[in-house]
Amino acid sequence: MSAALETEIVIAGGGIAGITTALELLDQGRRVTLLERAPRERLGGLANEAFGGMLFGGTGLQRLNGIHDSPELFRDDWYRAAEFGPDDHWPKRWADTYIERCVPDVHDWVRGHGVHYFPIVHWVERGDHRALNSLPRYHVLWGTGLHLTQTLIRALENHPHRDKLDLRCGHYVEDFLTDNGRISGVRGRAGDVPFTLTAGATVVASGGINGNLQRVRQVWDRERYGPPPALLLNGAHPDGDGHLHEVVTRFDGRVVRLGQMWNYATGIRHPQPQFPDHGLSLIPPRSALWLDSAGCRIGPDPMISGFDTHRLCRRLGNQPDQYGWLVMNRRIVLKEMAISGSHINPAFCRRDLLRLVKEILLGNHEQYELLAGQCPDVVTATTPEELAAKMNAVAGGDKVTAANLRSGIGPYDAQIERGPTFHDDDQLRRIAQLRQYRGDKARTLKFQKILDGSALPLVAIRVMLLSRKSMGGIETDLSSRVLDTRGEPLPGLYAVGECSGFGGGGISGIRSLEGTFLSGCILTARRAARALA
Repeated sequence: MSAALETEIVIAGGGIAGITTALELLDQGRRVTLLERAPRERLGGLANEAFGGMLFGGTGLQRLNGIHDSPELFRDDWYRAAEFGPDDHWPKRWADTYIERCVPDVHDWVRGHGVHYFPIVHWVERGDHRALNSLPRYHVLWGTGLHLTQTLIRALENHPHRDKLDLRCGHYVEDFLTDNGRISGVRGRAGDVPFTLTAGATVVASGGINGNLQRVRQVWDRERYGPPPALLLNGAHPDGDGHLHEVVTRFDGRVVRLGQMWNYATGIRHPQPQFPDHGLSLIPPRSALWLDSAGCRIGPDPMISGFDTHRLCRRLGNQPDQYGWLVMNRRIVLKEMAISGSHINPAFCRRDLLRLVKEILLGNHEQYELLAGQCPDVVTATTPEELAAKMNAVAGGDKVTAANLRSGIGPYDAQIERGPTFHDDDQLRRIAQLRQYRGDKARTLKFQKILDGSALPLVAIRVMLLSRKSMGGIETDLSSRVLDTRGEPLPGLYAVGECSGFGGGGISGIRSLEGTFLSGCILTARRAARALA
């Protein structure tokens, strides 16, 4: 038997964007139905797994860190990174809005819910050969994305207007309803039971397409990233399948720029996979050497993380085998390695400052044991010969040779041995620059040799492309209204969060300054709720 329901506003998707929209609408006393396809324990979506970085310019925390930002500099950096095209009208409008409103509408709003930021602003996406983030802007949630989602879920459950919220998990939205040319609700299934829900307004908050690797490969930007990779890991979730993108298209809505994605070049197979091709993204050490599939150092321009993620993906995707190796030693792993995500970072996730300080001073031994003991793409050895054999066992074949490893490691170590006066390797120059900022100095070794007998064993990690976030999506105006193929709002339909490319179908252009995703979900959701008022 099917169920027929009715509400004032229906939200399709219970991630951070959907939750924020519901909260804002409850504040207005509106009657809301929030539908989430996953079970209740996964309410909050991919934000539950996020490390929790947000990009802001002009905050008090920046000023406390001696960082003097300005809207003009922020905008220059954003546009330079985005490389907007002539048709990117709404992405530009959304970018300008983000720059103007991200502090009051996101940063302060999050603080107002009792969630705080780690006191040091991090400096990510600095740029390889030109500035991207000219200044540190990456504000990390103290408690990670998990703490934020659970805080907002509690705010929903304890809201003074909780009686106006109908929260339904396990409800998959399959299609829209229409009435006289207006989107008038949704239909779908709750398990085996079909349902229809009529509503005065419908908000799509269903996330991106990047959990659907088949879809990702279909829209893959070959010109930038090379051919669609055979080796591709899923760093999102299979629920992020892009189904409602297709439904929006069928109703004449515009879905644009799906080839613009925020992927990572540092994916490894998850040691405890929850679904096929489940991957983790590393935040790799700056002191590790990037090698190709044969074990030769990639160059002459070395690959180093934290400067331009888009370019790292581009370079790895255009490698012959579309994967590479990070080679380092145990000391480097302990001091510099991090894994992106909430649960994998218990010190941040549990807001355990004592544990975090201990990890910074003594190294993250628990993470090292996880990588070395459980990850199928990680091998350890005491000599290059042994390491090459183990690398070949992981990848299959015999491409990696000890001679190739020594040809890359030897000259690098020799420069370190000669001392900073004679450093002529760009990776060493960048390490010197990184250590000038205190946010990086604490987690970056001072010119660590790879073949250092006191730092063994050697560690090699096979890394490959990992699908993560959609930067294109459903085109929206500044009220988060979905636009049709003529550029006019589709009556009754809104889109927020990742499904809208975090605003306008692509607020970040081809390249994010990083940290624009959680915050973009909140910004678009709050603007939709205001428009619905």
